[in-house]
Amino acid sequence: MKRLLTTLALVAALPAFSATSVLAADGAATEDEPGLIQSAEGRSLEEFRWLKRPLVVFADNAADPRYVQQMQFITDRMDALEGRDVIVLTDTDPAADGAIRRELRPRGFMLVLIAKDGTRVLRKPFPWDVRELSRSIDKLPARQQEIRDQQGTTR
Repeated sequence: MKRLLTTLALVAALPAFSATSVLAADGAATEDEPGLIQSAEGRSLEEFRWLKRPLVVFADNAADPRYVQQMQFITDRMDALEGRDVIVLTDTDPAADGAIRRELRPRGFMLVLIAKDGTRVLRKPFPWDVRELSRSIDKLPARQQEIRDQQGTTR
C-alpha cells in the first residue's frame, strides 16, 4: 500500500517533469534562459558537442514510473549535474520521432549519457541515481582534464 501511495504521489508531480519543462538555475521556468532540463524535441546531439554532456531520458509517456523516478533523481541533485556540464534532454513522445530518438533508437524507458565528444558513454534501461551518473562522468578523460584545470595542475 505504501508503494502505491508513493507511486501516486510521483504521478501527481508529473507536471513538474513534463518533457517541455525548462528550468533556470534557480528553479524558475523561463523561456529566455534555458536550464538543466529541456525537451529533446527539435534538437540534435550535434549542437551540444564539446559544450555539454547530454543525458537523454526516453519514455513512451510521462507517466512511466521509471521516467518519474529518474526525473526525481535528477531534480534532487541538479547541482551535481550542472557542475559537470550536463544537460538533461527528455523525450516522452515516440510519435514525434525526433532526430535524437531516431539516432539513439530507444525501446520504452531508456537513459543515455553522451560525452562532450559525442560518444555514448552509458545506456541503461532503468533509472540511475545521480551519484552513479556522476561517477561515470568523473571517469571520462575530458572530465578528468577539467578537474585538473580547475585545480591548476598539469598532470
